[in-house]
Amino acid sequence: MKKYNWVSLGCGVIANELAQAMAKEGRTLYGVANRTYSKAVDFAKKYNITNVYKSIDDALNDENVDIIYISTPHNTHIKYLRQALKKGKHILCEKSITLNIDELEEAKKLAEENNVILAEAMTIYHMPIYKRLNEIIDSGALGELKIIQMNFGSYKEYDMANRFFNPNLAGGALLDIGVYALSFVRWFMSEKPNQICSQVKNAPSGVDEQAGILLMNNVGEMATVTLSLHAKQPKRATASFDKGYIEMYDYPRGERAVITYTDDNHQEIIECGNTDDALRYEVIDMENAVAGQDSKMYLDYTTDVMSIMTDIRKDWGLYYPEEI
Repeated sequence: MKKYNWVSLGCGVIANELAQAMAKEGRTLYGVANRTYSKAVDFAKKYNITNVYKSIDDALNDENVDIIYISTPHNTHIKYLRQALKKGKHILCEKSITLNIDELEEAKKLAEENNVILAEAMTIYHMPIYKRLNEIIDSGALGELKIIQMNFGSYKEYDMANRFFNPNLAGGALLDIGVYALSFVRWFMSEKPNQICSQVKNAPSGVDEQAGILLMNNVGEMATVTLSLHAKQPKRATASFDKGYIEMYDYPRGERAVITYTDDNHQEIIECGNTDDALRYEVIDMENAVAGQDSKMYLDYTTDVMSIMTDIRKDWGLYYPEEI
């Protein structure tokens, strides 16, 4: 299969992980672009990247670029999505892919018009353990899904200028960590939730610091989600079926799950994949999708999750400057 030329828009933590994932495949990024050129230069030296673009436009205009990974702040995604998709570039965009569902629908339309792949870099959709768990569920061994319980809490210092709390950078718990919990919920639910209620506690900056969310779909599958940016809690997920339940810790890049079968309480440990290879799995799946092979990037799930998050923020009356 052809090896595609990747460019990173951004030089932050995720961009570094992307470069390291490429290295595991015996490759390097084709190029890098950043709003601050000097940072792009330093990044390129670190990872032996040949092409350092003086502007993001230069990267988008390079006909040799096949796939662009966008890892800039949330509120800049739609700008770069518009530009890159119109240039016919395939896009893997860091979560949350856009600020709201309207932006995502616009991007999806552009991707369709230009016959390119658009996907969100959501680790849950590409970690091998989730595919393995689905095989077990599909076998009927666990019965029907009843309820999912999700936790994700980080302790971030109260600095209202940083990206976690800054409304000008689309800060807040929902778009930063809630997207993982809701993506897990959507992965296991047979239908999109259509009944949603929530409570929120805002940070001094006005973004969501803490939230509790209840969801249910038409077939009665339910989920609870608790989020916090100022109180540490384990990244814990429990998916309960009528014949057993699945427990996972560190589920965003999960590699291990414990299944307890409720008829006799015996347990089965499922280990599949490697947390350290999360970005590598995304790269492989994305290239397979671009090549037209049987690889899903789950844009339909991304759409459902973005729709849910948009509705929740509307209920809260929480809008970012770009949305007002």
